[in-house]
Formats: sequence, structure tokens, C-alpha cells
Amino acid sequence: MKTLKKLEDSRLRAGLAAAAALLAFALAGCGGGAKDEHAGEGDKHAEHAGEKKEGKDEHSEAESELTLTSEEAARAGIKVEEVKPQALGETLTVTATIRPDADRLAHVAARIEGRITSVPAKLGDKVRAGQTLATLDSVAVGEAHAAFNEAQAELGIAEADFKRAESLNAEEIIPRKDYLRARADRDKAAAALRAAADRLRLLGGSPNASGAAVSAFAVTAPFAGTVIEKKATLGELASPSEPLFSVADLSRVWIQADLPESALAKVRIGANAKVTVPAYPNEVFGGRVGHIGASLDKDSRTVAARIEVANADGRLKPEMFATATIEVAGGQREAISLPDAAIVLMDGKPTVFVYAQGAYEAVQVEPGERIGGRTVLKSGLMAGDQVVTSGTYALKARKLKSQLGHGH
Repeated sequence: MKTLKKLEDSRLRAGLAAAAALLAFALAGCGGGAKDEHAGEGDKHAEHAGEKKEGKDEHSEAESELTLTSEEAARAGIKVEEVKPQALGETLTVTATIRPDADRLAHVAARIEGRITSVPAKLGDKVRAGQTLATLDSVAVGEAHAAFNEAQAELGIAEADFKRAESLNAEEIIPRKDYLRARADRDKAAAALRAAADRLRLLGGSPNASGAAVSAFAVTAPFAGTVIEKKATLGELASPSEPLFSVADLSRVWIQADLPESALAKVRIGANAKVTVPAYPNEVFGGRVGHIGASLDKDSRTVAARIEVANADGRLKPEMFATATIEVAGGQREAISLPDAAIVLMDGKPTVFVYAQGAYEAVQVEPGERIGGRTVLKSGLMAGDQVVTSGTYALKARKLKSQLGHGH
């Protein structure tokens, strides 16, 4: 009996062990399936993440480009220029001031003291040579006119005496010496009249004047030009020591610049120069260096230089500030330059728009020196790039609008 009971206990323990092993196997199989299932889901998430990443790159690339129809580009005034390296000489850029040509500048004053009775000339008027700027009344002119009239009358008497003496001398009625005395008196009176006329002319009076005008004289323009300064006031007493007007021929002006001491060895008389002024930011006025000063300013350590610039249309005004770019002695270099208007600031960085494959792409550049309305680029573009030179601000506005639309 004991042997039979031991055998049954042994069988029961073996069955329980087998059941436990089977349960463990089943649990292991379930765990592995769950792991595989989650692993598959992880692969799917990774795939979606890859798709999102790829979509983000495409979106970013699309954001950096703008596309416009030809009609939109025309309305925006967009113009494109192909970038080409250009040979640039070494230059020196200095600030300057516009001055009248001193060789064609006159400070006009009264010849003698007189009271101003009329001032027809106005500040800024264009005047011709000999045109009356002001009229004055002077006692000295009146006295000179009276002396002229007196000399004229004396000449008339002397002429009559000479004619009578000439006829009597022909008939040998008077002595020869009386005839010669009459001729000398006539010549003396004629000389006195000429002297009186010259004095009246030098004082500005007119021999043909009458009435109150006998004491009047005019202050006139010495040459054709522009009245750039006026001090004449009606009723005031004018004197030769105080100019009443300044008249300048502004068809040519001088650009007065101060050259640093370190640049003196490079600048030569006759060197080409380009001048720009704030009033006309997109225009360049060409000129040449006409003079370099003979002495150095001990305080600023500069030398005065003069650039002569044609100004036929009169747009350059005296006392305007200017920037002069002067060609200096040295080798040439090739560089890429663009009009100043082609460069805009995007996020505080200098940027241009490059046209390629039907789209306008914003490209950051590194600007260098400015020469006559153009900016030399240090980097950012290559030869052959098609760059927008006009209408860049319209593209900038569209760019900013598109960024706002995408939540930037």
C-alpha cells in the first residue's frame, strides 16, 4: 500500500511540473507577440516622423522662394540684372561740400556811397550780364552829371569861337595866333567834356538822364549767373565796402574735399572722381580733381582738394553736403557690384533676391564699399546670377507677408 501511494504522489508532481512548464511557455509566447506588435507600431511612428521631417524641409525650401506671374512682376517694377565681375580701380571716399566756382563768383557792391531806391533782383534769380540788380541815388553822381553838362556847354562856346576864328583867318582878317588860340580852346573844352563823361560813366551815371534820374546809378551783374546772396534793402545807405549781392555762374561747381594725409601720395590732379549728394541718391556726377592744396591743416591733418563738376542744369547747390569717390594710384581688381537699391535688410541682414527657374529666392550677401551708387559685394553671389535690381522692396513685402501667413 505504501508503495502504491508513493507512485501516485510522484505522478501528481510530474503532472504539475508539466502544467507549469506549459503555462510558462504560453506566457512567453504572449509576451513576445505583444513586444513584436509594439515594435511594429514603433516602426510606423518612425516612418511618420520621417514623412513629417521630409515635409518640413520641402516647406522650408518653398518659403525661401517667391513666384510671380509676369503681370505681377511688371506691376511691382521688377528688373533683373546679370551679375558680372567688373574691373575696379582703387578709390578713396571722402566727405565734401559744394562751393561756387571761385573764378566765376562776384561780390557786387556800389561804386560810391548812395541810398538804395529800388531792388528789382531777388535771391535765386538768374540774371544776364549787365542786368540791373539795384538802383541807388548819389550826390556825387548828381555833381558829376552837372559837371558833364557844364563841360558840354563850354565845348559849344569853344566850337563857335573856333569856327568864327577859322573863317576870319581864311580872309586874313585876324592874326594867325588868334586862330591858333581859338583852336586850342576848342580842343581843351573837348578834352574836359570827355573827362566829365568818363567820370560820370565810372560813377554809374547816364549822360542822357534828366530830372531826378540825373543823380541815380545802377548796380549791375558783371556776368550771367545766379543771385546766391542778397543784402540790399530798400532805403538803406550803401557803401563800396559792403557787397549788396553775390552772383555766381553755377554751370560749373567746385566740390571741396579734405584729403587725409595718408592719401596724399595716391591722389593726382586730373584724377577722375564720382560725386553723390543726398538730394539725388541714385545719381552720380562725374568730375576731375582740379587742385590739391599746398599746405596741411595742422588740426585735422588734411589737405584741401577741389573737384570740378559740370552743373548745367543747376541741380547742385552751393553748401550741399556731398560724398566724393576719387580714383587713386594703384592696381585694379575684379569685383561684383550691384546698385544700392538691390540690397535690402531681411531680419537685419543684407539680402538680395536671385531669380532662377521662375522663382525669386532671398540670398544673404556681405556688402563692401559703396562706389557711385553701387555696392561692392564681398560674398554671397556668383557671376551669372540673375539679381533683382529694381522692385526689391515689393519682393520683401511679399516675403514678409508669406512668413506671417505660415505663422512666422
